[in-house]
Amino acid sequence: MKELKRNFDILDQLVEKYNMDVALSIKRNGKWENFSTNQYKQFADDFSYGLLALGFKKGDKILTISNNRPEWNFADMGMGQIGVVHVPVYPNMSDDDHSFVIDHSDARMVIVSSREYYQKIAPLVKNIPKVEKIYTYDKVPGASHWMEIIELGRKNRDKYEKKLPEIKDSIDKDDLLSIIYTSGTTGRPKGVMLSHYNFMSNVTATQPIIPVDYGDSFLSFLPMCHVFERMVNYLVQSKGLKVYYVESIDTIGENLKEVHPNGFATVPRVLEKLYDKIQLKGKELKGVKRAMFDWAVNLGLRYELNGANGPWYEFQLKIANKLIFSKWREALGGNIKVIISGGAALQPRLARIFNAAKIPLTEGYGLTETSPVIAVNHAKYPLLQFGTVGPVLDNVEVKIAEDGEILMRGPNLMKGYYKDPERTKEAIDEEGWFHTGDIGELGEHRILRITDRKKEIFKLSTGKYVAPQIVENKFKESPLIDQILVVGEGEKFAAAIISPAFEYLHGWCFKNKIKFRDNSDLIRHPKVIARYQKEVDKINKTLGRHQQIKKFELTCRNWTPETGELSPTLKLKRNHLKKIYKVKLDHIYGYTDDYGDLGVREQEKKKEE
Repeated sequence: MKELKRNFDILDQLVEKYNMDVALSIKRNGKWENFSTNQYKQFADDFSYGLLALGFKKGDKILTISNNRPEWNFADMGMGQIGVVHVPVYPNMSDDDHSFVIDHSDARMVIVSSREYYQKIAPLVKNIPKVEKIYTYDKVPGASHWMEIIELGRKNRDKYEKKLPEIKDSIDKDDLLSIIYTSGTTGRPKGVMLSHYNFMSNVTATQPIIPVDYGDSFLSFLPMCHVFERMVNYLVQSKGLKVYYVESIDTIGENLKEVHPNGFATVPRVLEKLYDKIQLKGKELKGVKRAMFDWAVNLGLRYELNGANGPWYEFQLKIANKLIFSKWREALGGNIKVIISGGAALQPRLARIFNAAKIPLTEGYGLTETSPVIAVNHAKYPLLQFGTVGPVLDNVEVKIAEDGEILMRGPNLMKGYYKDPERTKEAIDEEGWFHTGDIGELGEHRILRITDRKKEIFKLSTGKYVAPQIVENKFKESPLIDQILVVGEGEKFAAAIISPAFEYLHGWCFKNKIKFRDNSDLIRHPKVIARYQKEVDKINKTLGRHQQIKKFELTCRNWTPETGELSPTLKLKRNHLKKIYKVKLDHIYGYTDDYGDLGVREQEKKKEE
């Protein structure tokens, strides 16, 4: 097989080697719309011709804000073929960050997918003279439609058809393919410059690891502007898979049952919510059915690889799989060969129970700066181990610094931060090692274990260090807890702000005849506080003394990217959360006797609104 060096090599290979009736598909208005490999290729070529006719050249930038759809690929490949740099951006950034990224990236054109995004971005673009025009994928009144570029390309096909192969040949593997702005949990987004080969070296290294093959189907729902989903999108196309894009985030369950995919990529938060939903349904069962469900779950949570639990356990697991876990597999379409988890730390209990249920779940690790994969678990033991991110890729070097930080170098390492040489020098040392900011350990088979973020580890006044991610993940195993922020820098003890799992909590309140007006009222109910104290006490017993949460406060709202507590990749914005909950944290640590002059509820609402 020809080595993949540039993103459009995947498209050429798709046509030459696989030539499928369904290469890309999306559900729109209740119906699946399919695109063959030949249609895919023609749209990409026509997009290239259209851009050339508009005067675009190598190095020019086009910024996109879009949901996952075949058009994203047509534009991405069309840009890559002529050396135009794709700048895909999260839709849920603030207006201020959007304005910054559009201006900072030097984008000549902006493409958005929908009326909603157009109404948000068009006013911002007016103040950025570098942007010549804004287009939309959906038809939006008063907006230029992306098919205008395609039609222009078709009109100029004779002019550029012979020229395009020459231009493609001139694109070097180390030429810039994309600038991806990291969502960041602090400060301005950084523009990570990734070359064609940064991505393609990662695709090549992961091809033998992912257990899917030509003709299989893959479901896509993570944002394609996320480096993880983008690389996986390239990876599965390089293996000849049919890629199906979900209608919306709310239709994933329905789309799984329609497509019966062999795999999908996800972030741990989605798996946590999926598991919580399964648990809620299990709790609705009665009598023998409930007992069987609980027995199967407890069995799955004790699952060890390589038959380590012995023949009697394996026999029981076969029964659990037939009676209980088979229904879990059906809910995911019945054909899952692999679920790839990335973007944040996966709770080991989820890896155990999903694999016990014959739903292969594998965790990987990397950063936007590393295109993204540094290490990933394989399909089988010993290269699959729970609580780790698997072996380091064959074409990547990793070493652990004296302070425990993970350092890497390899062909997937970024070219640097766009227009920011100082921060590039801070990230990549003189020997070419990229400082990940993560703390970890390297074990047998080059298997990597992540223990925490270097910048997030804090020191108590007792001199003990606390790695908050480890503690937070342990607490998020509780069905009562949706999100939790663990703090304690310079204090005598660790404390937490807890965002309850309100759906579960409301059910518990109904069952226990607890009445409340709203969530603000609910989190102050003595029985609710007592229930959370009991849960915290239980989880504390599994932690070291210095890691235990001595005090906590509940918050009356869910944390989301839209409301600002989480990044677009669902990571905690720690500094932002500490500012929002300063009053609560000051109260926890005794810096104030109460919540100030305002009443508790008013103060809470003022802080949280």
